[in-house]
Amino acid sequence: MVDDQRADLPPGTEAGALADRLKERIYATITMIAVVVGLSSGDVGSLGAVATVLTTALGLWLAAFVADQQAHRTVHRHLATGHELRRMLYVSSPLLSCAVGPTVLIALAALEVFPVHTALLVAAWVGVVSLFLWGCLGGLRMGGGALAAVAAGILDAVIGVAVALVKASAGH
Repeated sequence: MVDDQRADLPPGTEAGALADRLKERIYATITMIAVVVGLSSGDVGSLGAVATVLTTALGLWLAAFVADQQAHRTVHRHLATGHELRRMLYVSSPLLSCAVGPTVLIALAALEVFPVHTALLVAAWVGVVSLFLWGCLGGLRMGGGALAAVAAGILDAVIGVAVALVKASAGH
């Protein structure tokens, strides 16, 4: 391979697992932006907000895990075990960790550091900033320079927000 920085290896490799894991993190971030934006538009308390955030993350993870196991079973004719199962759990774990930031912010709201509405909006903005930063990193890793990286970051953040708003308006 000419460029050791490139992660264009097949999905079964370590680089493939990292790419799949990042894909799940980005997907979970977009989904969590939609959830906290949706919650912020209503009248929700700390307990309801944290329950929604945690059940969303758990639901995302369970759906991904069931889909991965079903696909594996269909293609390979056996359940994933051992290394295959550990890879599935490793790749899907960002679907659970996406709830950490919003949960911490909602907990601060429960301690009356700021209102729940503020906590939810801050959680949404943190998600948008993370999409921007992942976009910038991707732009830099592709060798486009700082300006191209910032443009990629802005584009990724705008697309992520657009998708999150569509999901939030649809009630997801």
